[in-house]
Amino acid sequence: MWRCRPPHTSIDGAGGLATVPLPLPAERHPRSAGCSSGPRPCLQQGRQQFRQPARHCPQATSGLDTMTERFGGPEEIYDVYVNQPEPLEEGVEKHVISVFVADESGIINRVAGVFARRGANIESLAVGLNIDKALFTIVVAGTQSVVANLVKQLAKLVKVRYVEDITHGERVERELVLFKIRAPPGPTRMEVLQLVEIFRARVADVSERSVTLGVTGDAGKTTAMERALSKFGILEIARTGKISLKRGSALLQMGGWGDSSTRREHQARGAAEQPQAASAEGLPGSEPDVYMVDEHGGEGVWQVDNLLDAPTYAGEFEPHTLSIEVEDRPGVLNQVTGVLARRGYNVQSLAVGHSEVEGQSRITTVIPGSPEATAKLVKQLNKLVYVLKVTDLSAAPFVKRELALIKVRCEAAQRRELSDLAAIFHGTICDVSLSTVTLEMQGKETKIGALQGLLAPYGILEVARTGRVALARDSGVDTRFLQRMKGSRVML
Repeated sequence: MWRCRPPHTSIDGAGGLATVPLPLPAERHPRSAGCSSGPRPCLQQGRQQFRQPARHCPQATSGLDTMTERFGGPEEIYDVYVNQPEPLEEGVEKHVISVFVADESGIINRVAGVFARRGANIESLAVGLNIDKALFTIVVAGTQSVVANLVKQLAKLVKVRYVEDITHGERVERELVLFKIRAPPGPTRMEVLQLVEIFRARVADVSERSVTLGVTGDAGKTTAMERALSKFGILEIARTGKISLKRGSALLQMGGWGDSSTRREHQARGAAEQPQAASAEGLPGSEPDVYMVDEHGGEGVWQVDNLLDAPTYAGEFEPHTLSIEVEDRPGVLNQVTGVLARRGYNVQSLAVGHSEVEGQSRITTVIPGSPEATAKLVKQLNKLVYVLKVTDLSAAPFVKRELALIKVRCEAAQRRELSDLAAIFHGTICDVSLSTVTLEMQGKETKIGALQGLLAPYGILEVARTGRVALARDSGVDTRFLQRMKGSRVML
């Protein structure tokens, strides 16, 4: 085991430490072939180790001085492994893929299965059900040819309307991250609240030992805030994954989301260019990649409509929010969604992102079901190999948030109206063109649905939603919890 010693000391003849002056930078001696024991960085799997100079090398002190200046002083030199970010391999690039699908039970599993069968590891995935359709935003690393093959395979799936790789285009990119920070009352909490103002984050919950924050932005902003908060102690992280829309008036290949005139124009143009488009029955020579559900088996979870936009829940099934901690392995998302698809669950939302532990991710999903059926499902998920922990957050108070990007048709005279409307819902305008405005909105699903209803008369062109992310409330109180509690009686 190598032991560290100050760079300005050496071993004297008596075996003790003797102080020697450090040479000037001009006198530094480069490492030669005969000096085999000089400072040598050893790279092993993205980690770096620096060895101390040997006793018999007179030029080792000057070489160590060079590394001291480069890496920030003697206190930065350690005889341990230090984590370093790993660059992508040559030719590999992170690609952002948009997949527009019609709502169907098992569609998420089929999309994830395409990546799992080809060994591609999804870095982040975000999808939220919007009435009867959904827009996936998937980030995956790979070469251009590999990603092009993935896009072709995704386009063959039933109920997939279009697939587009928008990596190299100008786009608006956002993600939502919930942080639970160890911040007891006092100076620590005050410093955390100052960082909240700097990064324009929002406080979602406060307890005696922690503070839960929500921040939206691009990956650089959220990573910078994570590093700033790491010194306080990050207890939990739940992130949505990225969502993206093209900047300006440019639309995705589907040609519009909610504007009927734009959609009809795009469909007419697509019919003229491709008279034999892919249909739901499949293509010749291609196998239907579907999970069949028994239609005569009676009413079940696969027939449940979108529960997230409903203000109240009536009937047997209620939305259950599951937080699933998994290892970063290719195919783990396919395993999780496969359990849901085989039981016919119509997943309402799905968000996948890295957690607070290196090498692990957190999957947040919302499914309809009864408490008894959900408890059985949790047991089945816990049996999977790479699943570490499954928690049903619906049993206790929890913080839930969702992020949406909405592109609206807007003339110059209507910009003030839309700006005031976004301010009422605490939203922001993140992109403007001559004929469109893109709004960014964070909050509960009912809040986002209410804003979409008010924006519909202007003409909604595109909507990208992340799906729900959630963390347990340390304060132990929320509105839904209080509705189940008895109140104090008033004597009249």
